[in-house]
Amino acid sequence: MGFDTRAFLDRFSEEERRNLEGHFSNADRPVFAIITPRQVDRGALMSRYSRTDKSMRRVFLDEFAKNPNRGEEFYKKVLLEYGDDSVAELGEAQVALEGISNIAAKKIEDRRIGLSYLEKSSRYVTFDQKVSGLYRYHHEERIMSSRHADRYLQACDRSFDTYSKSIPALVKFLEEREPIENLGFFDSQLKAEGPFGSLADAKDVEAARRIYRITIRAKALDLLRGLLPASTMTNVGVTGNGRAFEYLLTLMHGSGLAELRSLGEQAFLELQQVIPSFVRRANDRYGQALQNYLAKTEASARGLAQKHLAGVAVEQNPDLVKLLECEDNSQAEARVASAILYEHADGRPLEKIMQYVRSMPTHDLHDIIKSYTQHRENRRQRPGRAFEMVEYTFELFTNFGMFRDLHRHRVLTMERQLLSARHGFDMPSELEEAGLGREFKECMTMAKDAYDKIAIEMPEEAQYVVNFAYRYPYFIKMNLREACHMIELRTVPQGHPDYRLVCQRMYAQIRQAHPVLAEGMKFVDMNAYQLERLDAEKKTEKKRSEAGQSGASNGNDYQ
Repeated sequence: MGFDTRAFLDRFSEEERRNLEGHFSNADRPVFAIITPRQVDRGALMSRYSRTDKSMRRVFLDEFAKNPNRGEEFYKKVLLEYGDDSVAELGEAQVALEGISNIAAKKIEDRRIGLSYLEKSSRYVTFDQKVSGLYRYHHEERIMSSRHADRYLQACDRSFDTYSKSIPALVKFLEEREPIENLGFFDSQLKAEGPFGSLADAKDVEAARRIYRITIRAKALDLLRGLLPASTMTNVGVTGNGRAFEYLLTLMHGSGLAELRSLGEQAFLELQQVIPSFVRRANDRYGQALQNYLAKTEASARGLAQKHLAGVAVEQNPDLVKLLECEDNSQAEARVASAILYEHADGRPLEKIMQYVRSMPTHDLHDIIKSYTQHRENRRQRPGRAFEMVEYTFELFTNFGMFRDLHRHRVLTMERQLLSARHGFDMPSELEEAGLGREFKECMTMAKDAYDKIAIEMPEEAQYVVNFAYRYPYFIKMNLREACHMIELRTVPQGHPDYRLVCQRMYAQIRQAHPVLAEGMKFVDMNAYQLERLDAEKKTEKKRSEAGQSGASNGNDYQ
């Protein structure tokens, strides 16, 4: 007869079982979900769990059921008296911030741990609509009250005017360059594959045309997004735990940008309604002390940079991607191979394993490394933690639009400078071919003129007027495992051509430095594509057709 853990479970009376309803998914099994309505009580129960020998359901009955304020009282005691910040991770919330600038969005999304983000896409959503006669960009408070207000408005309006009127012209150019008849939708050999092969089927014809429209439109928006200024309004949804929100709010309260301070105050008021115990310290004396510390540290670093870097020349034509630091190849291979063996080493110390690995024949060492990734069948089957033993530091000089895409990866260290118009801009060749190059360049010139004048007095606020096309310096430090994930993901055919190129170059430099380790990155796509989203949209439409769904309400289908 097998061991039955249920013998150790609490026994609840009928009345107790009724009291547990609506708070736990069951009252008689060892695995259950906490469904009590209040977030503060769910978190408090989890934290109380570690400080008692009682079961959670018994704790609820004894301490929470008869005291509706028990959760609040518990957190007040733990967080304020004991300072146990980790319990704040037990409270979670979702908050939306709408109509915020891309400058504010990136500062918010700098917080890597404990928060997840979803943001309005500049690839699939157009930014050409006006509200009450105004384009949707942030009217920065300090700039608008300065002598630069008109210059700022004119530059931003010019950016949006150029973006808006370029969309139909570029769509027409792309349709002429890549007509639907040349894309294989109606080839007879595709007839059996559906839903794209039969001209006799009106439904299939409409599906093909819809895919084509979506793909062409997405390509046009990809090429034109460089015109958007960093003041462009976006929407950001944030999911996270209380500890992460408290730190985010503290930073927002102490920001030098009026927009972020205002957003911090608004977010604090809303989060107080759902997780008040977790965020109450964001701007109290503890939060203000943290803000003061961060401000002093930043001022000190700024002063030291001005003192020591005055004689360091600014590079005029920096490389798009440069691998600055990585380990010697033999050392990197030994580290990874040792980590692969360690999990099954039966008590043998890592130091001895590494000594052994360094002495083994090269072909044996390479066999160990290759075996670690040989069974990968797709990019979602990621290499294990042994790949975290090797790190790379890249410096990138990409346009700001591309930075926004890579910024989403959080299992890495990314440090950046203020956005500026000092380093030139990128213009897709297709815009020149479509006859849109002159207006694009004039728009960039106007934005740079506004930036140069505003930055003399307000370098941080001047970022708002800089277009996505302007180049931006930053560095990334990451391990091989994260490099594998990021590079394989960002080189898929439907990816934006800008970040596909960057990640392809990162892969090429890793492969040059560590050729055998790079073999484990099996799903890097080094090809170039004219219409990046075409195959992805075909697959989506096929899945929709097989599921019996209509494509009429497709969120990516632009009218």
